[in-house]
Amino acid sequence: MVKKHEKDSRKSLASKQFNNDCGRARKINASTEVTTCGEQLSSFGGLFGLVKFLDLFDFKKHFEEEGYIAPSRETKLGDYAMVLGILMLMFIGFNRIWHFVYIGLDAMLCGIFRVRRLPVASTYWRYLDSLGINQGQAILKIISRLREEAWKRCGIKHSRIAIDIDTTVETIYGDQQGGRIGHNSKHRGKKGYRPVLCFIEQTREYLCGKLRKGETVSGEETAKVIRSIKAHLPPCVREVLLRADAEFMSWSSVEAAWDEGYDFIFANKQCEPPFDPGSWYRLRQREEAQFNSCIYQPGPWKRPCRFVAMRIPRKPDESRKHTQHELFEENQYTYRIFCTSLGGKAHEVIETYDKRADAENLIGEAKQEGLDAIPSGKFKNNYAFFQIAMLAYNLWRYFKILANLCGGKEKTFAGVRDNKIRIARLKLLMIAAKLIWSGNRDKVKYSIHDARTPALLQFYEFLDRLRFEKNQECKT
Repeated sequence: MVKKHEKDSRKSLASKQFNNDCGRARKINASTEVTTCGEQLSSFGGLFGLVKFLDLFDFKKHFEEEGYIAPSRETKLGDYAMVLGILMLMFIGFNRIWHFVYIGLDAMLCGIFRVRRLPVASTYWRYLDSLGINQGQAILKIISRLREEAWKRCGIKHSRIAIDIDTTVETIYGDQQGGRIGHNSKHRGKKGYRPVLCFIEQTREYLCGKLRKGETVSGEETAKVIRSIKAHLPPCVREVLLRADAEFMSWSSVEAAWDEGYDFIFANKQCEPPFDPGSWYRLRQREEAQFNSCIYQPGPWKRPCRFVAMRIPRKPDESRKHTQHELFEENQYTYRIFCTSLGGKAHEVIETYDKRADAENLIGEAKQEGLDAIPSGKFKNNYAFFQIAMLAYNLWRYFKILANLCGGKEKTFAGVRDNKIRIARLKLLMIAAKLIWSGNRDKVKYSIHDARTPALLQFYEFLDRLRFEKNQECKT
């Protein structure tokens, strides 16, 4: 007798649970059988989220419409695919062009580019060798346009931001163009580049910058950097605070900040403002630090500025060991002096400046993600590569912000915004995936035994919801 059941007897994936073991325990030993499978596997399953992310921000559209200047070299895959390939390489965490040999057969990457195998590393190298200053400037424009989209989709509406400007040293070990012997605390006497970078404190993203020769920044260069900031600001920003170290302290920088309507705090090691000896005050009676301020106009400057200072008593042994020339001849104090346009108490201004210390962490993280890589002996190639590296850095910033906004019941990605990119890569990208052909279409499958899978699928649903809302906006 055959009985018909209307109830679906198929096992539900939810019944297996994501975090609990199902079935018998695995027994793996030296004699366990080893074989192969016909499915395509990928170590970078999280790249599927990046595909949704780039579609949400219309990255390809901005790339083609924001004036990317195609180099003279023609490629079979096209300029977009070549730049995206280098970008994907750095997003995954490989910052050398020859690292393509490790991912040339990755199923996810090959599926994104719709090829059976990625081009060999020399193909990307030859394309990079054709890039120059023009392509680097075009990528910087794409970064600015992508920022507007990211702020819009992520609901970021800061009307006042703080921009931290700093330089770093990229040591070179060959005969690269533009290499100069300058200030290099870790490798004294070696040549290097000295790029300048601007970061937004609120979102920790790269705003603008450029690769420079390994020379000290001049006042004219700092003024030019400050005047170029406005072109990269999101429309919602109304007030800007600039913070920079003493390398940016000059009348040209101060004048540029005033002309552009920016507030500023610059560290000072050049001027000697006269502070009133009777105006020093302590924030608390038990604290040793004292604060003061004055209005002073250095000789070559065209108008006076406000200077704030902080001094801390030195220990007797420290004053003996110190051999450098002091700004003041009072050897019993260590001074910190700043030039600023801000009002308020002197200690409040210095506390605001001290938040700039996070820029050093951002620079260190950018170096780990590819900024330290010097792929070519030509300066123009390295200039373009610099901007591509910073574009990959910004993509990770926005990727982390969206993962944090996803929220929901799953807390696997909670706090990923505040983690380093290396930690976020383990949570958001390094997830095994299987690519199969079923129902006349390609599909991506993730393991139900991976604790990150529920949060990852929820993240994909969140991105799909944002993509749907964006399409509705375009239709209306």
